[in-house]
Amino acid sequence: LPSRCPSVCQGFRSVSASTCKLKAKFNLSGYKNTDKKKVVVGGMFPVHMRIASSNGNTSNVPVSAGCVGFNFRTFRWTQTMLFAINEINTRKDLLPNTELGYVIYDSCFTISKAVEGTLTYLTGQDEAVPNYRCGTGAPLAALVGAGGSDLSIATARIMGLYHFPQVSYCSSCSALESKFQFPTFLRTIPNDRNQSTAMAQLVLHFGWTWVGTIAADDDYGKYGIKDFKDQVEEAGVCISFSETLPKVSSPQDIQRIVKTVAESTAKIIVVFSSDVDLSPLIAELIQHNVTNRTWIASEAWVTSALINQPGVSSLLGGTLGFGVKRADIPGLQEHLLNLDPYADLLTEEFWEKLFNCTLNYGKALSQTKSAMVANGTLSRTARSVPDGLCTGKESLAKMNSTYSDVSQLRITYSVYKAVYAVAFALHNLEYCVPGQGPFVGNSCADITNFEPWQLMYYLKNVRFKVPHTDEEIYFNEGDVEGLYDIINWQVNSDGEISYVTIGLYNGSAAPGDRMTIKNNSIIWNNQPPRSVCSENCQPGTRKGIRQGEPVCCFDCIPCADGEISNTTNARECILCSGDYWSNDAHDVCVPKIIEFLAFGEPLGITLIAISAFGALVTIAVMIVFIMHIGTPLVKANDALLSFTLLLSLVVTFLCSIVYLGEPQKWSCMTSQVALALGFALCLSSMMGRYTATKGLSDLCICAFVCLEIIPCISVYPCLSIFRVLTLLVAVACTVWLLILPPHPRKNTAAQNIKIILECDEGSVIFICCIFGYDILLALVAFIFAFIARKLEDNFSEGKCMTFGLLVFFIVWISFVPAYLSTRGKFMVAVQIFAILASSFGVLTCIFLPKCYVLLVKPERNTEEMLKPRPKPKEGTLTGTSLSLATSATEVHATTAID
Repeated sequence: LPSRCPSVCQGFRSVSASTCKLKAKFNLSGYKNTDKKKVVVGGMFPVHMRIASSNGNTSNVPVSAGCVGFNFRTFRWTQTMLFAINEINTRKDLLPNTELGYVIYDSCFTISKAVEGTLTYLTGQDEAVPNYRCGTGAPLAALVGAGGSDLSIATARIMGLYHFPQVSYCSSCSALESKFQFPTFLRTIPNDRNQSTAMAQLVLHFGWTWVGTIAADDDYGKYGIKDFKDQVEEAGVCISFSETLPKVSSPQDIQRIVKTVAESTAKIIVVFSSDVDLSPLIAELIQHNVTNRTWIASEAWVTSALINQPGVSSLLGGTLGFGVKRADIPGLQEHLLNLDPYADLLTEEFWEKLFNCTLNYGKALSQTKSAMVANGTLSRTARSVPDGLCTGKESLAKMNSTYSDVSQLRITYSVYKAVYAVAFALHNLEYCVPGQGPFVGNSCADITNFEPWQLMYYLKNVRFKVPHTDEEIYFNEGDVEGLYDIINWQVNSDGEISYVTIGLYNGSAAPGDRMTIKNNSIIWNNQPPRSVCSENCQPGTRKGIRQGEPVCCFDCIPCADGEISNTTNARECILCSGDYWSNDAHDVCVPKIIEFLAFGEPLGITLIAISAFGALVTIAVMIVFIMHIGTPLVKANDALLSFTLLLSLVVTFLCSIVYLGEPQKWSCMTSQVALALGFALCLSSMMGRYTATKGLSDLCICAFVCLEIIPCISVYPCLSIFRVLTLLVAVACTVWLLILPPHPRKNTAAQNIKIILECDEGSVIFICCIFGYDILLALVAFIFAFIARKLEDNFSEGKCMTFGLLVFFIVWISFVPAYLSTRGKFMVAVQIFAILASSFGVLTCIFLPKCYVLLVKPERNTEEMLKPRPKPKEGTLTGTSLSLATSATEVHATTAID
């Protein structure tokens, strides 16, 4: 063990006789300048991408692995820290009496190297001794680093044990916000919670509901993508796939991810990864010509030159991403271009990688000789200048490299802010007013001999404006404000990608004002992407979830009749209320169609015309009968009953018109009662013609003639039965109207899309009784007419009456199934048709033969023609219905005289 730390071994010897042994020696590269410095600031940067692979041989003494894969971008970060320290040391207003030193190590983007650097830095010498600070040099201020989130988590746990401040410039993982686990960790880059929220809002802003995610296999990727997924899934976005990038190169894993991306229907892919971890996947995707995807980039690779290589425009053109705040740093480019390639090993390696040469003359000479032997040629060796030898005077300005590109200083600017945060904290510590200090007894710390926890107090409370940009920096629980530029990768005419800022995100603003984005400024790869598992369900349909698939994958099911959906992606259809029904598109409830048989429609006009025609014909028959009232035919038919029958037919013809039009209370009452009374009057008149044309003696004569029984000679008033029968119907109708009268109603059950305006009978019992009574009258009248049909004469009244009643029965028997099989206004039309048909049947069968005789064959209108025909055989009594009526009249007259 070096003599600078003798107390360590002495402590161990007091416990046992064994000696102290150095278990390992770390292989670290970097920069160190601590001589004659008052305070030393530590730094850690992933200058290399990974550690060199070992052969796994355990039979030899283990050696700390070296690093490979030089990264020009992170080397610029390292030079920025050196530039910032040099700038601070030259300032007169910041630490004017203190010159800062530095110790900077290369973490090689691996946790093991970051831990090696942290232990070495804390020990104060090249050989790390855990838990000890060896040497008597300048006090250590803070560690700026250590690169990625995984590295900072590892180092922060160690630094936290000793309350040693750590200020990170690019470790944004949300896990580092825990002050319980990482009490001394601060950062000048926003917390990834802000970035995850920004990404989620970006996805929701464009209405993308079907996205894939790719994350690095580290805390940065895992925590960032988890926060993103939690937020978008809560908002209804579905994750098509979720892949993890391997930290160690794995061609099998990369091929699997490429296949997943190519086969997925998601057009939006969110990537939370560093550029180092992502670059192998990008190279493989380009080889497989995977295009037509839009990538959402995290801040770790959104402006990375490692990703933005020639040929990526077809894959990454149109990419959207979030970059930390950008700034210009005056003087930085001059510092970057004025490097001495021989100053240190890191700069020497950088120079050789950039110019593809070597600064080692022996190595160059050896390489040249090997090439000469292989090719059989003589090169510059003849002049003692081997090929591949760097002169050390190559121009950095002429090289278009990531290192010298200062157009996108984002993480570089974060490094600059971190160094200045430490400097301002040290300044506040140095110029503490004695007696007004923050420590015990209002004491202050000594800049030449302070404890790390004392500087931590000033770092937590530091507040300053960054030089050249005037951005105010302060820490809130170790974090800074979540400010991001929204960047679009736009392909120019030369096929090169440029980073164009098309919006801003401020995590500290109100939720509705956090994101500002200029949609018109975005240039997509082909066209504005649309990434959905299923297209939106338009109004008139609802979502039908597919079993076993994400909620974003669904079928659009049309709403049922009577149901609507008036929003996009409705989960359920809405049932229309009673008087409303869905339109054809099922997106609006519209009033149901009001249906009734109107006067003005063609069917209504036709029925009115037929009804009027029937009434006029009936009236015409009455006029004919009046004109021939003194003739034998009219006398023989009992004029009073004939006119009563004709009047009842006029009533039935005209009452059918009342059924038309919108039902009203009066029309419902009038139509039903008029029909009942009209049929009752008609049928009782027909029956009266056989039972009591002039008295009951007619019935006796009928019985004597047709049934050969002894004639009855009783005599009663001729119209008593007719009056009684009609009066019964009139009384029943009156009671019906008083107790449960018919009334209009809206029938919404018959047809879904219509409201049928119809008459409600009020009482089914009453209407059945009344019309049942009419049917009974019709049956009795038919029986008498059927009996009288065999009476032989030149004019058979019985046959005519029989045919009229047969038509009546046929019409109404046919009416029942036709009425029950129709709906709406056609039910009314069927009912009117039945009324008209039965009325025309009675009118035609009974009165047409009589009108024919009266108008066409008047010579047959004589008493001779009305007399009975000769008997077909002796002993047989024959006669006609009309002659019987005449005989009955004579009998009645004789009885009256007696």
